[in-house]
Amino acid sequence: MEITIFGSGYVGLVTGACLAEVGNDVLCVDIDQRKIDLLNSGGVPIFEPGLEALIARNREAGRLSFTTDAAAGIAHGLFQFIAVGTPPDEDGSADLSHVLAVADIIGRNLTEYRIVVDKSTVPVGTADQVAARIRERLSARGETIEFDVVSNPEFLKEGAAIEDFMRPDRIIVGTDNPRTGELLRALYAPFNRNRDRLVLMDVRSAELTKYAANAMLATKISFMNELANVAEAVGADIERVRIGIGSDPRIGYQFIYPGCGYGGSCFPKDVRALERTARSKGYQAELLQAVEAVNDRQKDLLFSKIAEYFNGNLDGKTFALWGLAFKPNTDDMREASSRRLMEQLWAAGARVRAFDPVAAEEAKRLYGERTDLELVENRMAAVTGADAVVIVTEWNEFRSPDLTAVKAQLRSPVIFDGRNLFNPSQVNSTGLTYISIGRQPACVA
Repeated sequence: MEITIFGSGYVGLVTGACLAEVGNDVLCVDIDQRKIDLLNSGGVPIFEPGLEALIARNREAGRLSFTTDAAAGIAHGLFQFIAVGTPPDEDGSADLSHVLAVADIIGRNLTEYRIVVDKSTVPVGTADQVAARIRERLSARGETIEFDVVSNPEFLKEGAAIEDFMRPDRIIVGTDNPRTGELLRALYAPFNRNRDRLVLMDVRSAELTKYAANAMLATKISFMNELANVAEAVGADIERVRIGIGSDPRIGYQFIYPGCGYGGSCFPKDVRALERTARSKGYQAELLQAVEAVNDRQKDLLFSKIAEYFNGNLDGKTFALWGLAFKPNTDDMREASSRRLMEQLWAAGARVRAFDPVAAEEAKRLYGERTDLELVENRMAAVTGADAVVIVTEWNEFRSPDLTAVKAQLRSPVIFDGRNLFNPSQVNSTGLTYISIGRQPACVA
């Protein structure tokens, strides 16, 4: 099948490469000439495990190509995927300007039947807006051309996106046209062979399903973070509580790990956008407001613990940060807890020496050449001469360090762990003070 994808960011590239991998002819369109030049020269603008090799293989096979020519893209594919960004607007609602700009382009260039697929995360009612915009542009041309707009939200986890796409647990398709639903079923048949994962529903329900899923997962995280703070207050251990409740199959162990707040491109903006959508309809979604508030407060927790330990005197101190990305296996720092923490440390007069396996270039892009930020090549280089270690991202290589060697390099024998990677008593046995989330501090006697 011929497929066009507007947007060569995270969702667009993964979608395009995976659809090409099963034999489709995919053309990715983007307005950023530098990004297209990079992709055509063999580079990849984002880090996602396995993506670079997947793109290279399908480019070489002639199944995947990249262009800035939007008209060529509309002429190319029966399926026109919209996979552009929907960043938060000033009030927290989703900014649909990029989505509607693609609808404008399609309406101006459409010459025959196309299926327009909303792959971007968009509020309920967006498909109607996209269809209306295309009809407006067709009307201005004096044309009447048949097209359909469907909702096909993505459910990709950064760090495991290719596996999620190639072996999905569900494929949501929202359409009011049975014929279009069958065409989408044919498109996704290679990913749907051993059992039927495709769930057909109306467009608005599909749009809401994406937000509902992310809001539910974010709620689990904020709930556990709230419980972690309660556990500290009452003298309990949140890790034991987590095991106790996770053993209930109705709850499960996924997304109940306490920490220093969630970030990334999805949960923060999607919770806000869903709450703002409800508010626009006159409904106060108090649970969503609480999820957002708890997460915002949780991102201040590490700094509060650091300031308390050092009696508020952070001026001139150096902190070793292990991890900058919002989660492992990605270089994405959008709304990462590390950003809040670094900015708080800098405001207090402290320096940051940070190591992340893949996010250093993104940190440079965000912060430039700051004199109070040093990016180093490994975890021990960050520790040497620092006043404390702060763990912000749970990369595997941070899970089993030589804690005795860490202590020997620190000015103050303390670790602040925002992801609860270690057993407190084991850390304490090395002579380190260990301060984590939702557990009592393990202090050197």
